[in-house]
Order: sequence, then C-alpha cells, then structure tokens
Amino acid sequence: MTGISKERMQAALKQEKSISEEDHAKVKALAGMVKMPRSFIFKNPDEYGMTDWETWSIPSDDGTPLEAWYIPAKGGESKKLVIFNHALPMCRAGYPGHMGPPWSDFIEPVEIDFVIQYKHLTDAGYNVLTYDFRNHGQSGAANGGVSGVGQWEWRDCVGVKAFVDAHPRLGQMDVALFSQCLGGVSQYAAITKRPDLFENVKCLLSPLVPNMTSVLSTLSGYQGVSQYQELIDLELLKLGGFPAADMSGRLWAPNVKLPVLMWQVLDDAVVENPSDAQSTFDALGSTDKELYWIEGTTKRFEDGYNWFGRHPEKVLSYLARYMG
Repeated sequence: MTGISKERMQAALKQEKSISEEDHAKVKALAGMVKMPRSFIFKNPDEYGMTDWETWSIPSDDGTPLEAWYIPAKGGESKKLVIFNHALPMCRAGYPGHMGPPWSDFIEPVEIDFVIQYKHLTDAGYNVLTYDFRNHGQSGAANGGVSGVGQWEWRDCVGVKAFVDAHPRLGQMDVALFSQCLGGVSQYAAITKRPDLFENVKCLLSPLVPNMTSVLSTLSGYQGVSQYQELIDLELLKLGGFPAADMSGRLWAPNVKLPVLMWQVLDDAVVENPSDAQSTFDALGSTDKELYWIEGTTKRFEDGYNWFGRHPEKVLSYLARYMG
C-alpha cells in the first residue's frame, strides 16, 4: 500500500499531459488536503469550568511526541476513561473555522467544539484523555508533515493506548474509545495491527469515519475535475502520501470486533452517503454495532462533528451500557 497500479499510473500521466493549468491547480489543491495548516488550541477545559486538568506529552509508537490533555471526571478521578481523538485537519480543541483564513476556507467556516464534548463526558463521570495526532495541533511533526489518514497515525493510537496501559492509575480503568474521521480510520488500523492492545476496550464510539476515495470524488465533482481521480492519486504520492484507496476506514474495518456506535450525516455534502458510510459500517467485524444517521442537514462540519456536543444523550446512554 505504497503506490498505485501500473494502469492507474499510466492514466494519471496521460491526464497530466492533457489537463488545463487551472484544473491542475484544483487537483493539486484537493491532494493538498493531506498537508493542511495546523489547527491551533483556541480554547481549553477552563472555558467550561473543568478543573485539575493536565497537559501531558505521550510518545507515539514510533516516538513522535503527542501533546495531550488529561481531564479527570467532575468531582474527582473515576475508574472510567474515554480516549478521545480528532479529525483532519483539527486538533484536541476542535476546529477554528470561525476564526478566518486559512481555516474558514476549508469545507465550512464554522467552529467545531470538542471541549464542550469533554464537559459532557466528565460531567457524566468519565475521565478524558485527548491528544493531537502527529502533524496536528501541538504534536510533533513526522512523515514530511503529511497525513496518511491512518497509514501512519495508527502508531499514535497504539502509543496512547500503550501509555494508558502502563500508567499506574489509568491502567486500572475501564476504557472506551472515541475515534472520529481520521481518528477512526487510524483506530481501525491500530486495532488491526495490534489487536492485543485493544482486547480490554469496552466499546468504540466511531463518528464520521470516511473513505478518502469518496471524499475526493465528491469534492472534485464540485470543482469540475472528477474525471481526474488517477491524477489526484499521483499528486498525493508526489506529496509523500498515499493514494486515496489506501486512506480508508473500510480497509481495516473487518478487524474491528468491539461494540461500535457509529454516527454519520445522511446527506453529507463531503462524502457519498449513505453508501460510503454504510459500506464501512457493514464491513465492521463487530456483531454488536449500531449506525445512527444525522438527518436534515448536509453539513459534515457544523452538524456532524458538533452533534455529540449538542445532543449528548444517545452517546452517554450507549457508554453507560458498556462502562457501567
């Protein structure tokens, strides 16, 4: 999974020779999604009255330093831990799309607030460990600053879980995973590569996990360059990344056998839903899984990533079922 087929490469080189300069710029911009400007930490747990939280640095499985927050449950540390990660191109605070360029120029110019989601979790009695992926937020740079959408970031999921297991207090806690979008693909890959590490996880919350073939097909259609999927793959490789098909939740999903709650935007403007999400959900190896559709919107950022923040009841009820 480091390249594309000979036939696909030949098609890409042919497209490269015939494409207009304007359309080629669009193709390069789409491929550039894997090398986005970093989101910054625009709020912290203090904003919602959470106290006694700490900033930690956790080594990824390959040594990349990951910056993290540990936020104990309201009223004092409990025996229940949620490990929370984020989407591309976000960070543990969320997404500052409401703060102008360059963030407002990507998909939707809105705020995504993960900190209020930690508030819901800690109020419900869960400790939260949340971290920035490599090349995101304040974590270390690696792999040329390029996102592999799971192909490298699985190491971050492994590093954080190994850190938790070795920790004198966290290692004694019941653990659930909250793994979304980039984080979900990465978590699926981590479970595939290190199943032993995740055997004791109680359940997996799996929002908005995509397949990049669907994302790039949809977004290229809006740009009028959907006929250049092979060239998009070539531009991804030139950046030092992976072809779209290798950046896929569905690729790793059969090895995920935990209880899973997935939620997706039914009419998502960024992904070819319902077919894309349904195919990933169907591929999950779990026999205990649920897919919830967010309806009445096309907005993946504003209404998808913020859904738990606005409507925590279903997720908290699900967690309580498996975490006690």
